[in-house]
Amino acid sequence: MISFFKENTSFDIKSKNKIKTWLRSVAAGYGYAIGDLNYIFCDDEYLLSINRQYLGHDYYTDIITFDSREDPASLCIDGDIFISVDTVRANGAQYGEGFEREMMRVVAHGLLHLVGEDDTTRAKQAKMRAAENAALEQWDTITKS
Repeated sequence: MISFFKENTSFDIKSKNKIKTWLRSVAAGYGYAIGDLNYIFCDDEYLLSINRQYLGHDYYTDIITFDSREDPASLCIDGDIFISVDTVRANGAQYGEGFEREMMRVVAHGLLHLVGEDDTTRAKQAKMRAAENAALEQWDTITKS
């Protein structure tokens, strides 16, 4: 089940059923099914507190992904993905993507972490960006139908 929540924000994601279909398709492309996946949309301060408390980082970010699978080798995704609406909005403007496009990129980014993509090096960042772009192409196909 894919669920959407919000904390300290009035933001409400649109097209939830299309997004769920899209996320299942992206996961299936990597050989995964989705079990319990929660997206929590929040403000900068909420995500900063999570970053400090759970990761020991004292900086703002757009997304934090927690894998909650009991068996890391499981092909069934369970996790929580926290997204700062504030930072996504700022990044969308900075990168010229616009808010909605940047939000879908970040939504995909969290799922991609759960299927094994990483962005800890420049090479891995390039691979992650390519995976995000491929996911966004799938999103474009779904939204045009």
